[in-house]
Amino acid sequence: MAMQKAKEIVSTNAVVVFSKSYCPFCVKVKELLQQLGAKFIAIELDKESDGSQVQSALAEWTGQRTVPNVFIGEKHIGGCDAVTKLHSDGKLVPLLTEAGAIAAKTGSTSA
Repeated sequence: MAMQKAKEIVSTNAVVVFSKSYCPFCVKVKELLQQLGAKFIAIELDKESDGSQVQSALAEWTGQRTVPNVFIGEKHIGGCDAVTKLHSDGKLVPLLTEAGAIAAKTGSTSA
C-alpha cells in the first residue's frame, strides 16, 4: 500500500519532496525550490500516519532511505546534496522547467 501511495504521488506531481518537517536538509531543499518559484508538493513523513511505511517503500524503490527524497518529472533525483549540486551545475532549473514546475521563460516580445 505504501509503495503504491508513493508511486501515485510521484506520478501525479511534477516535483515531490518526501520530507520530515524537522529535518534541516529537507528545509534547505524546500527553500531552494521556493526561491526558484517551482511548484512542488512536500510529503512530511513525520506527519503522515503511514510515514514510516512510505519511507521504507521509498528505500526499497530508490535505494535511498534518508530524507529529503526528491523526484522531478517522475525521476528520482536524490537528497539535499544531489539537488544542490544540480543547482550549482545549472541543471536544476532546466529539469524543473522540463517537468512543468517552472514556467519556461519566454523571450521579450516588445516591438
